[in-house]
Amino acid sequence: MIARYTRPEMGAIWTDQKKYECWLEVELAASQSLAELGEVPEDAAAALRSNAGFDLRRIQEIEREVRHDVIAFTTAVAETMKAKGAGDASRWLHYGLTSNDVVDTAQALQIKAASALIAKGLDELSRALKASALRYQHAFQIGRTHGIHAEPITFGLKLAIWWDEVQRHRARFAEAAEELRLGKISGAVGTFAHIGPEAEEKICARLGLKAAPISSQVLSRDLHAHYIATLAGIAASLEKIALEIRHLQRTEVREAEEPFAAGQKGSSAMPHKRNPVTCEQICGLARVVRGNAEPAFENVALWHERDISHSSVERIILPDSTILVDYLLAKTTWLISGLRVNVDRMRRNIDLTRGLIFSGQLLLDLAAAGMLREDAYRLVQSHAMRSWESEGDFRGAVAGDPIVQKYLTPGDLDRTFSLERQLRHLDVVFDRVFGKTQH
Repeated sequence: MIARYTRPEMGAIWTDQKKYECWLEVELAASQSLAELGEVPEDAAAALRSNAGFDLRRIQEIEREVRHDVIAFTTAVAETMKAKGAGDASRWLHYGLTSNDVVDTAQALQIKAASALIAKGLDELSRALKASALRYQHAFQIGRTHGIHAEPITFGLKLAIWWDEVQRHRARFAEAAEELRLGKISGAVGTFAHIGPEAEEKICARLGLKAAPISSQVLSRDLHAHYIATLAGIAASLEKIALEIRHLQRTEVREAEEPFAAGQKGSSAMPHKRNPVTCEQICGLARVVRGNAEPAFENVALWHERDISHSSVERIILPDSTILVDYLLAKTTWLISGLRVNVDRMRRNIDLTRGLIFSGQLLLDLAAAGMLREDAYRLVQSHAMRSWESEGDFRGAVAGDPIVQKYLTPGDLDRTFSLERQLRHLDVVFDRVFGKTQH
């Protein structure tokens, strides 16, 4: 998954090399903080900072024997200390810590780094959506409900709705990421049996993390479940965008189309094809991210103060979810920034039903002119159904109806069938969404 889908910066966060670098950073932060508190010799903490290191292949070799990743790690680090003539100081490595003090706190560092990239991706998508919304603010388009022509909108309105949704995701994600900017050094069952809360706070602060107010041997996994669920929500909205563009790219619609590069091929058998392959990829991979939310919630319930049933799951769902959301954000930003929009086709599609989309306005205008609403509905629907079946001119039929003529003049009908009247409040909507000074 990492090799195929991620951008390099995100993939690097979740490599074994980076994981162990974070582990080492936690260990060194612990020894330095404990030295400041007088619990570890200052020269030992300095020696660890100067000499501690590891070789990834050596860790993997030791782990195959001992079958414990943290022990393999600390053993490999101790070997590097000995090789540099600082072996005596290695006895202060991992002093007072248990495995998950290191693992959970280091994982928070990885999540923090991954979250920064996702937040950047959300910002980039937000800018692309806003620019496109403003560009197409007055590009008339037919609105569809149940897939059927309803009433006029603009393409910019559709984009503004997507932008508004992304703003909520930005806020939710910032909150979820901040919740997980959390370390714990509370020991094997959360009682600080070997080092105290003051040390935990100093260690976490040195790492740019907050100390968990309370923990068992692990951070409570509702935090991680909320984080993955937030990523799943982002993915769902990206699928919403891609799915809409897939519909708009259909041959019968052809109102918008994803970018198609020079030399790109759409089909091995049909040279004319330009398929929405990126949109379909976004829709497919979004399902994977949403699927990861379920095991994240299953991880919340662990045995007593800790088991490791969550650990193997998180080794998959945390890298995969962050990598995929980062990738999907980049792809969706590319999609919006390069989207081919056919404004002329949008206008032709508005006229496709020859005025039927103004049936609701006609109903209201007849009622306002004095016709009983039930009678007006019956009259308008009868004309509408005939126009549907015959593909006839709805406006022409209505204009020629003597009953309608009793209530509405030709000038009144011009207003009834006016796009501008239907969309007269659009600028107010944009002011509400983007602010009056923003567009």
